[in-house]
Formats: sequence, structure tokens, C-alpha cells
Amino acid sequence: MKRGIALAVAFFALFTAGAASAKTLEELLKEKGVITEEDFRAVTRSRPVSYKPGEGFVFLSQDEKFRLSAGGSMQFRYTFTDKDDVNGTQQDTSEWRMRRVKLSLGGHAYTKELTYKLVMNFVEANTGKLMEDAYASYRFRDEFQVLAGQGKVPFSRQELTSTNGLQFVDRSVAVDAFKPSYDIGVLLHGNALGGTVAYHAGVFGGVGQNTLRTTTNNLLAARFSFSPFGEVKYVEGDFDESPKPLFSVGIDYFRDALKLTKGTTDVLETNNLSFAGSSGWLGKGLGTFQVSEKLDIDSGSVDAVFKWKGFSLQGEFLAAQAEGQASGILLRAQAFYVEAGFMVLPRQLEAAVRYSYLDPNRGRANDLQVDSQGVLSYFFSGHNLKLQGDYTNVHKQVAGKQSTDDRQVRLQAQILF
Repeated sequence: MKRGIALAVAFFALFTAGAASAKTLEELLKEKGVITEEDFRAVTRSRPVSYKPGEGFVFLSQDEKFRLSAGGSMQFRYTFTDKDDVNGTQQDTSEWRMRRVKLSLGGHAYTKELTYKLVMNFVEANTGKLMEDAYASYRFRDEFQVLAGQGKVPFSRQELTSTNGLQFVDRSVAVDAFKPSYDIGVLLHGNALGGTVAYHAGVFGGVGQNTLRTTTNNLLAARFSFSPFGEVKYVEGDFDESPKPLFSVGIDYFRDALKLTKGTTDVLETNNLSFAGSSGWLGKGLGTFQVSEKLDIDSGSVDAVFKWKGFSLQGEFLAAQAEGQASGILLRAQAFYVEAGFMVLPRQLEAAVRYSYLDPNRGRANDLQVDSQGVLSYFFSGHNLKLQGDYTNVHKQVAGKQSTDDRQVRLQAQILF
């Protein structure tokens, strides 16, 4: 274990060499007070091509009716897992991988009210998940906007937070087991009172990312959030050390239906839904049902987040059930996580802890998973360039055997350009 971690630390030390945030001449002049904010905006607006860290190269037409930003991001990860041998010798793993390699295009066309976004993750090129976001959105006013195309189903605050802005190396096991993730559809959304109130309501295909429905069933989803002290952006932690307390609470729900075919292997209709996969609550519990039938699926969650002066606290509770239309058999699941962090060094170093609980089948004993985690994040240029290292104790109950406690160390370098 020590040897693998030492090699990983050596690599990440090389990654940090020369890491610094480059600034344009105009940005330096503005910081020193040589030019005003108005002068800075006028200069940058007049450029047909510019570069913005974290967003990429920006192309702007002279009349400002067309704008295109082209950027990308990469996450390089090392994972060492020390498997628990309590039920027999297990093979430890030492894994190097490109976790995400993305190309992002976005901007507006014809008018600033018509925006678009396209994101491709090349790591998923052979899995049917190459294309992530692919949508256009029109703003009639802040309170009423319409989005069409592929995007995330509005469910779970942590899932709606970009992986570039997470407090840990990745999302909690609780969210990963319940999220539907990307789907194709139409979404109404908006906000009022400076972001104090926000809503999302949409109709989606119901079979997930880059997948077409072959029946008349669809997924219906809605989310509502309330932030009494002003908008709380979907970025974890409090890197900006909010000078005033920020608080937000959200609630969301979605309903779907999937056809199950029983046989030697239980198979759901073709889908790319995370909760229906092998690690999802539904995928784990298909054996609960005895006959081939359609399953009615209902999922909901509540979340809350608080930030102030470098301290952050966030948590979610998620619950779901699937009911056989013919048999009436029920499968119920629940999960939650809580995480808290603090900026130890302002805008440089953050420490955080997280506790996650997953019960994929409330009707079955000895199937719980509990993750206890700690993380350190070092920021060279905000989330645009950062290093993260976390430690996880993965406690799993195993039916008919002793519970296991695997120990996992992950180191990840992230760059946005």
C-alpha cells in the first residue's frame, strides 16, 4: 500500500511544478487601479477572440449577437484500495485512470436570450455516454425559461453540481445510487427575487443518456429550492469565504416506469439510468420481483446547504420505491449523506469530512453500505486548477458473511482550460 501511494504522491508533486494562474495585461491593470472596471469591460468586449480561465477561448461577433466559448477539463486519478480479508484473501488494487476528459462548447446565438451548451466526455466514448449536455435554452424572463435537449434531470443538489466543483474527489455513494443523471426532454425553469426562489419542471424520455424510448412511458420531474439570504451557487465548499451567511433548502421528485423481463438474468428495458445500473438501488434489487412486469418508480429527495466565512455544511436525504404493476410487490430504498468543510488557508487549502449511508433494499437485512471519508483540497487557481486527496473507509454488510471494511485512498488532479 505504501509503495503505491508513494508513487502517486511523486506524480502529483510533478503536476504542481510551475502551477500558477496567468493573468492578462488588462486584468493586471485593473487590479492596480490603472484602468476602471468600465474600461476593462470595454476592452474585453471589443475583442473578437479572448481567453477566460475555466471557460476557454471565447469568440464574439462584432454585433455581440453570437458568442462561442470552447474549453475543456481533465481529471487524472490514482486509486489504491486495500481490500478487507475477513471473508478470505482479496486482491488489493492500484489503479491509474483518466476519470474525465471533456470538451465544452457554449454561448448564445442570434440573441443573448438564446443560449446553448454541448459537453462531450471522451472517457465514455465506448459506453454510449460520450455526449453529456446537448441543449438550447431560451430566456423569456428570469422567471420563465425553456430548455430543450439533453441535460440532467433536476434531482439531487450534489448531482446537479458539476464534478469540477465537488468538495470530494467524487460524489457520495448515496447520490450515485439514486440519481437518474442525463436524459433527453423539455424543461421549464426560472428564478425570482435574485435567486431566492428557483424551480425546475420537466418531461424526459425516462431511459437516460443518449437512449431513445420505445414505449409511451416518460419521466416526470420537478425541483424547488428556497435561498432566503440570496442565491447559493451549485459549487460545494465555501472557497470564496462568503462574508454573509448563505443557506438554501431544496426538494425534488421524479416518477418513471421501466419494463422488467424475468429470466436466468433479470433485465430491464434498454436504459442508461444510473439508479437502474448494477450499483443503483433498483439494479441491486431486481431479484425482489417475481414476474415480468412494468415497474412504477417514485423517487424524492430533500437537501440543505449552509456557507459562511469558509465553513460549509451540506446534506441530502433520498428515498425511492418501485412497485410491480401486476404483482404489487414493493422495493423500497433510502440513503443520506452529510459533509462539512472549512478553508484552512484562505483560497488555498480546504479540509472536509463526509458520512454516507445507503440502504438499497429496506426489506432485506445485511445489505447496508456506510462510507466515512476525509479530504484535503489544494487550490492553485480556484477549481480551475486543484489537487485533491481523500481517504474512505467503505463498510459493507454481506449476507451470510462478516461485514467488510475496505480502505481506499484517491488522489486527483483537475485542470480546466
